[in-house]
Amino acid sequence: MGFVQLTKGQGVFLPGLVRHDIELPNAPPLLPLICYEAIFPDEIDARAARPGWMLNITNDGWFGYSTGPYQHLQQARMRAIEQGLPLVRAANTGISAVIDPVGRIVARLGLGVEGVLDSGLPAPLPPTVYARVRDLPAALMVALAMMLVISRGRRSPS
Repeated sequence: MGFVQLTKGQGVFLPGLVRHDIELPNAPPLLPLICYEAIFPDEIDARAARPGWMLNITNDGWFGYSTGPYQHLQQARMRAIEQGLPLVRAANTGISAVIDPVGRIVARLGLGVEGVLDSGLPAPLPPTVYARVRDLPAALMVALAMMLVISRGRRSPS
């Protein structure tokens, strides 16, 4: 579609070469997701060392009081469900939340609410089917459908 970048902003940001989990004392390793990384499933790469949870730090202030923060929260919930990992979302203007690995919101601060969430970290689930095989089943179904369309096109009389 010709997008060079998703949003315009000051400065230049370059991706790192490798994503590293962050180790914190008395907590499982965490996978950091900065802002929009939480809306793209492919940003959460499959690897041997599985984190214990995901942390999404985001600035939703530019959305204002609109549906944007709610949509961003729902997309973060999808990452928790896909990976079977709890997700903690810290948003400067809301919506901040602690989400368990099946997508339930355990604790939450609403849009525009300042405060502190004090919540336990839900336990992760074993890797989900999606975490293990990613988009392979969907890609295989598309390939199969294309092969069927092509083979039927060759069989039909002109």
